[in-house]
Amino acid sequence: MPLTLRDLNRATLARQFLLRREALDVAPAVRRLVGLQAQQPASPYLALWNRLAGFDPAALDAAFADGSLVKATLMRITLHVVHADDHPAMHLALRRTLRGSRLGDRRFAETGLTPAEADALVPDLLAFAADRPRTGAEIEAWIAERAPLSPKGVLRVMRSIAPLRHAPTGGAWSFGPRPAYLAARPGSVPGDEDDCLRELTLRYLEAFGPASVLDVAQFALVHRPRARAALKALSDRLERLEGPDGTELFDVPGAPRPGGDTPAPPRLMAMWDNLLLAHADRARVIPPAYRKLVIRANGDVLPTLLVDGHVAGVWRPAEGGIEASAFHPLPETTWDELAAEARELLALLAGRDPRVYLSYARWWGALPAAEVRILPA
Repeated sequence: MPLTLRDLNRATLARQFLLRREALDVAPAVRRLVGLQAQQPASPYLALWNRLAGFDPAALDAAFADGSLVKATLMRITLHVVHADDHPAMHLALRRTLRGSRLGDRRFAETGLTPAEADALVPDLLAFAADRPRTGAEIEAWIAERAPLSPKGVLRVMRSIAPLRHAPTGGAWSFGPRPAYLAARPGSVPGDEDDCLRELTLRYLEAFGPASVLDVAQFALVHRPRARAALKALSDRLERLEGPDGTELFDVPGAPRPGGDTPAPPRLMAMWDNLLLAHADRARVIPPAYRKLVIRANGDVLPTLLVDGHVAGVWRPAEGGIEASAFHPLPETTWDELAAEARELLALLAGRDPRVYLSYARWWGALPAAEVRILPA
């Protein structure tokens, strides 16, 4: 029998710890989740708060400080938090995408470097950033001695093609507005870049499946033939399923697939949460009518209300609590549950940054009329 969108929704929620909060430490949790989007420094903290029972943000601070979790440019050429042991293989799996996004950019031509010359800089740059964090200004000065035409442009390239990680710089969420960089520690990888992509694909299915070829390509931002080849190579380890409209889906045998009628509690999701971005067909989580409301044309992904497993509105801090804007009427019992979540979120923000995400408030003026409440109330 084909899986419905609700079946897919509940399967992904279960694997993303969003049907119930799980009792896990932060490092193994991130490994199970594959990675957390981290363009905004607060988002990994809020992502884990939504998923882990008794989440202590100090534990995530410590994992960043000791290097067990790293922040680096990876999937979809965006900043992700991943387990340090996973970073080498992930970077190798995505190397073609990371290189192509920068070396194929017209701005790279302005640096005066050839791709071979850019690649040749990588080992020396990693040695330069091996012993202590290097600021962007320090790396630009280092580059200026080797490629004086456009040090800023070369740094932009190096941030992607070199296996660098962001070093914690302090602030409410471990990373401030001015990044510093460290060479990622080397580690074992399961073969060449195609072997690494197969491993990443398997991990993706465990955390976000069932999924299609297009979903795998979207999550990693790799060409469809590479995604298809990875799934084909894994065929003896995967189940084939039928999704809505006859879509061919792949999954890991024995992975959770609760029924579409399984209850899903409300959540206040972080900006850029991977739940919203990990599939080509985002209708399993975002109703199509709401997609352009929460994923803006410039790529910003607003903090959302998740109700019955689906996006139902957005939220932001406000005077006296959390301002929640619902895109459709919600039952009073749901508002009560959202208020309980808001109390917990406000307690987390109070010790960190009560005004988190307010720099993105310009988007709220463009939202349609909706029911708006201040939570808790």
